Amino acid sequence: MADSRDRILEFMTEAESFAREAGEVTLRWFGAGVQADSKADGTPVTIADRESEKLLRQRIEERFPGHGILGEEYGETGEGADVRWILDPIDGTRSFIHGVPLYGVLIGIELEGEPVVGVAHFPALRETVVAARGFGARYNGNPCAVSATEDLGDALLLTTDATAAATGRLRDGWRALRGRVALSRTWGDAYGHMLVATGRADVMVDPELSAWDAAPLLTIVTEAGGRFTSTEGRETIHGGSGVSSNGVLHADVLDRLHPPLDQDTAERSGSAAISGSRPSHAPSRRAHGYPSRPPP
Repeated sequence: MADSRDRILEFMTEAESFAREAGEVTLRWFGAGVQADSKADGTPVTIADRESEKLLRQRIEERFPGHGILGEEYGETGEGADVRWILDPIDGTRSFIHGVPLYGVLIGIELEGEPVVGVAHFPALRETVVAARGFGARYNGNPCAVSATEDLGDALLLTTDATAAATGRLRDGWRALRGRVALSRTWGDAYGHMLVATGRADVMVDPELSAWDAAPLLTIVTEAGGRFTSTEGRETIHGGSGVSSNGVLHADVLDRLHPPLDQDTAERSGSAAISGSRPSHAPSRRAHGYPSRPPP
């Protein structure tokens, strides 16, 4: 156990160093009107994305030659290794292209298939959040923790794209959730999840996440005292979606994202009708200075 903890601590220290160095690479092009290409999936990529990932891969291969690497831009190498680094060289490329500083360099590390290290570095903001399993989470070198908000009526809810959330597969659930909280904003991509981990927001919902988008999130949010799951409630970075919360609110968030079928719909689908009303939630605190919404 001691050997495992020592390894995890070493991985975290090196990952933070690599992320900071890659962040300096991205700053060469930030705010400079960088040109973007379209990848096969329609998402943008820039020279900064590619150069950042090249630097990360070089550092990992030099320091840990037996480790596997999965990166957004250059795929996977070293498949089957007991340690795998998962890289997003620029999370929030669209923000980066537009000169918006809410982009980050993300690193997650899996040990025997389990996430154990997370690093999210935001070069233009000079903000860094790091965590390792059993060691807690730190924001710019200081311990950090999720909020103590106890009621959705007091909560600050975030997402990356409000239109996509309101019209995609979670549309009814998203609208129900958004209608319950005190405030919702689109401070998105990984930065939104870090706002939850550092207690500055209460819930972040991403209907779609790739493994590299989610790589550091489970470790960081959990070590900060919160919860990270897929929108279906699975504690994984490979679920294709993500919900970060302060933990207290998590079950209520998931319930509202997946409202029960009404009786007519349930009968048409051959399911038993779901009856009963959701208990009301009396406002408990005004965590962010906004008035509580009345219970539904």
